[in-house]
Parts: sequence; structure tokens; C-alpha cells
Amino acid sequence: MLRVLFVIFNNDIVQVYDFESFSYLSILGLRFDSSAIAYSNVLFIFFSVLPLSFLRIKKHQFFSTLIYFIPNSFFLMLNFIDFAYYRFNLNRMMGNFLESISQENNKVVLIFHFLYRYLNLVLIFFLFLLIWIGLYRLVKVRKEKIENNKMYYLSSIFGLLISSALIVMMARGGDFKKSTRPITLIDSMDNLSRPVHSDVVLNSTFTIIRTWGKNSFEKSSRFNDFEITNQLKPIKNYNEIQFVKKPNIVIFIIESMGREYWGELNKNRNIKNFKSFTPFLDSLSKQSLIFPNAFATSRKSIHAMPSILAGVPSFETAYTSSYYSRQKLESIVSISNALGYDTSFLHGAENGSMGFQGFANILGYDNYYGRDEFNDDSEYDGFWGIWDEPFLQFSKSTLDNKNQPFLATIFTITSHEPYIIPDKFKGMFDKGYLPIHKCIGYTDYSIRQFFKSIEKSSWFENTIFIFTSDHANQSYFEYYQSTVNRFATPLLIYKKNSDFKGLDNRLASHLDIYPTVAELIGYKKPFRSWGRSLLSSKNESAFTINYFGGGAYVSMDENFICVYDGSKAIGFYDLSDLNLEKNLIQNKNHEMESLEKKTGLFLQDYFNRIINNNMYYSPK
Repeated sequence: MLRVLFVIFNNDIVQVYDFESFSYLSILGLRFDSSAIAYSNVLFIFFSVLPLSFLRIKKHQFFSTLIYFIPNSFFLMLNFIDFAYYRFNLNRMMGNFLESISQENNKVVLIFHFLYRYLNLVLIFFLFLLIWIGLYRLVKVRKEKIENNKMYYLSSIFGLLISSALIVMMARGGDFKKSTRPITLIDSMDNLSRPVHSDVVLNSTFTIIRTWGKNSFEKSSRFNDFEITNQLKPIKNYNEIQFVKKPNIVIFIIESMGREYWGELNKNRNIKNFKSFTPFLDSLSKQSLIFPNAFATSRKSIHAMPSILAGVPSFETAYTSSYYSRQKLESIVSISNALGYDTSFLHGAENGSMGFQGFANILGYDNYYGRDEFNDDSEYDGFWGIWDEPFLQFSKSTLDNKNQPFLATIFTITSHEPYIIPDKFKGMFDKGYLPIHKCIGYTDYSIRQFFKSIEKSSWFENTIFIFTSDHANQSYFEYYQSTVNRFATPLLIYKKNSDFKGLDNRLASHLDIYPTVAELIGYKKPFRSWGRSLLSSKNESAFTINYFGGGAYVSMDENFICVYDGSKAIGFYDLSDLNLEKNLIQNKNHEMESLEKKTGLFLQDYFNRIINNNMYYSPK
């Protein structure tokens, strides 16, 4: 039943369109369901089969009822939460599901908001639970009359052993073979023609239990250092672009700005009835260098900071949630500091929200500006922070007082759920097709006002602006509901009266922003980066990667899309096959093998560097 509801609420994403397909996926999911049942009911089952007759009396049966319903209702609740949360996370809920609100001081406000927002799910949950309790009460346990103690205890012990064996078998996923390990998330990819269906095969109870407190960072020695150095090339060095005066850098990270909402990034896609919600950014795009094939390497806002600013993506265990996130990390901030830049991070939420301030300190920003520094709660949105328009004006005033050169990262906030805008702007922006569309219009307007206000600022003409987003969000057009386009984000570079103009259709991603900035500011020393400068003439190969879900990764280059299970490729797809419908693995060619190897090289270097505290280049 939970699988049915999950598909009903998320079928535009998981795309299960007929009963036969759903039945097949449900059969594949049985071993994950049985494993989840075993894990969540182990105490109840053990308690129920103990060979102690007094356990059958009424007061002990009450205790038995408690240990049955407390864990089961808890996991039932998490499954219902995931019906809604999946639309934002695009991944089954993991053991770190609390990271999104753990840093928020207004947790109570947010919880009541979400309860109201998803009242339909709340009501269905309680109805489901009441029916379950009613059915449970129909089962009556009578006190046993023991006529032969020896036989009773022998049979009970035998039953206990059998039950224990069944629990272990269910938890493992169905067998005791030494050659098989207990099932993990990656096993959900078995026997699937479309990888996105792994989220239908899985259930949230299983994914939470199997990832709770888990450190997925493991060292590997599969590839040697020579292969990593010469094929992956994780150490970069650029000396091509020269500015007479070091430019200021302003990086805009626009909350939830999917590439879908930005007209100029879609003008050649021929999307039926397409509508843009970014009139100002569209006009700016015509004077800028834009990348219509850019992708995020993060799923959540807190993951975007290391992804964009240090080129460190987040996978099953997010880098920011790992044991290793406090280590010294080479980034846009560190190289800017090394060149004497004043560095600032500006975000209108309450200081400490989402862990931004703590991670900004780790990166080494000189200054952090948040709701506390804004110091005017008349502009507070009631949920997350200061509305974009006044906070961007505050950002302008802050930058006016900076010594040049400076690096500023501005993270907007208003285009976040619950998708509201200030009352004075209601009716001003196109409501579009989705709740987020009016917020995108408001944020676009706020950026327009910001640019109007800085035109006469002394620093404006010597400033390079880079626009991207933390992740994509709600999707309306079919093209962007495809599996790969879950990660489709904007990327734009603008400087007044510069040569940064035109359309660059090459593959690009968050990984490329850090090395691009390194080249722009004239950082001439070698540095660690898995991306490449988008402005270099070195003709470096494109590569991006993200965590797909179900224990798998999806990587891309200029030739193919690869789904990788952590040790090998399990699917190859043409770049135009964004929904991953036609697996080409049976016709594997040299280009596919090259992408498979590069994915393996990347993952080994990624995990080994993080574990070995080697995220900062130092020549040997």
C-alpha cells in the first residue's frame, strides 16, 4: 500500500504508467520490504516467541503492543513524510534526513507549516494507522494451558531458533549463501530497464535503517596514482587570462533556480508552450556567456556550498554531514584569500541556518552577513529569512564599503518552499504553472533592482558576476521531468564591456566554477580540482557526476551518460536519452569504457583524498 501511495504522489518523477510495470517493481521490492519488516520488528518478534507463558497475560500483551506499534508507526510516519520530501530530495529518504532542519532555530514554525501544507498526507497517515490498530485488535492471544513443560519449552525453543533464522534471512534479503552479502541500496538496480524505478523498488524504512549513522567513505586502491594523475588530472594550473587590475568576483547562488525557469537557456530547445519567468536574467544573458547544458552536483542547499565553491559534490553521505567536513579545504575562498581578496558570504537566513555560517568559516571567508547583520525583522518572511529584494539592497550597501578586489557569494532565499512573496508584490508576477514560478519572478525582479542600484558603484565595471543555483526544483515541462534533468541548473558569466558573451553548449557543472574563478582572478599556482576552467583554451574534457540514488551514481561526458554502481558501469545511454530508457551497455565501445574508467578514477580519488585529509594541493 505504501508503494502505491508513493507512486501516486510522485509518478511524474518515477514514471510508472501501467499496472504490469508496477506489479513487476513491487515483486522486486519484496525482499527490501521483508528486510525492512525484519529490522523494524525484531524486538516484537523476539518478545512474541520467547518460551515464557506469563508473557501471554494481559499486561504483558500491552507491552507487546507497544513494542509493535512504536517502531512501526515511526517508520510509517517517515514513509509518509517521504511521499512529499522525495519531490525536493529526488532520492529516497536516508539516515541523514534531519540535516536540512537540524541547524534551524525555528523548527516548530517549520514543522507546523509542513503539517498544514501537507494536511492531506497527515489525514491519510492517521486513517491508515487507525485501520492498522483496528485490525491488530482483532487478533486475540489466549493464555496457554501447559500440560507438558518439557515439550512446551522444547517446542518454544525450536520456534525461537526458527524465528531467529527467518529474521536474519529476511534482513539479509532472502538467503544464507556465503557468496551473497546482505542487500544494500545498490541491489535495487538489479533487473531494471530504467534506473529511476529503483526508488519504487525501495522503501523509506529500508533506506533509513541501512544508512543510519553510516559512513559511506571508503578507501580504494583499484587504480594507481599514475592513472589518476594522467587520466583524471585532479591538479589544475591556469595562466592564460590576464587582467590589468584584479577583478572583483560576485557569485550568485539562486535558491532552487532550475534551468527550466530561465528563458534564454531554453530558447533553442523547442519546448512546447514554453514560458520564461526570468525577464531580467534573460536580458542579462544576451550580454553574457551562458551555458545551457550545465548541471548541479548537489541536491540540497547545504550541499551546494562545497559543490560550487570547492568543486566537492555530495553523494550518499553528504560531504558536509561527514566526519571529514572540518578539514582544510582548497576552494575559491582559499585561493582568493591567498591573492589578497576580501571575501564575504551573504545569506538572508538566520545566522547558522542550514549550517552555512559554520561551513563558511571552514572555507575561510573573512566576513559572514546574515539576518543578524541585516538587523531589520520587518523584512522577515516568517519562515526562512529576509526577502530577496531588501537583502540584495543590503548586499549592495555592504559591497560598496569593501576594499577591492573582493569575492562575494550571495545566496538568495525567497524561491524556497513555502513559495511566498511579500504582500506588496502580490499580483505583480506571473503565477505560471507551479507555486515556485511567482517566486522566481520576484527573485528575478530583486536581481534587476540590485543591478540598477550598483550601476554607479565604483566597483561595478571591474566585477565579474557568476550566476548558478544550488539545485533544481519543481518541474512542469516534460523535457525537464526527465531523469538526468533533475540536476539541470543555470550557469552564466557576465562582466560589463567584456568578451564574455555568447552561447557555450558544452557540458558544464558546479565542478567547473571553482577552476574557472581560479583562472579569472589570475591564480597561477597548481590547485586541486575535478572540474576544468570553462574559459581555458586547453581543451580539457568535460565530466560531471551526481549521486543517482539506490546506491548508484550518474556521470556524463561529451559522449555518453553512465550509471555506475560504485565498482562498474551498469548502464550507458546516449546524451539525448535524458530519461535513461535505452541501455546501450551490450554495445559497449571505447568511449563508454573511457567514461566508466574516469568515473571509477574520480570516485577513488574523491574518497581517498577526503579520508586522507588531502583536499589541499601541496607539492611533494
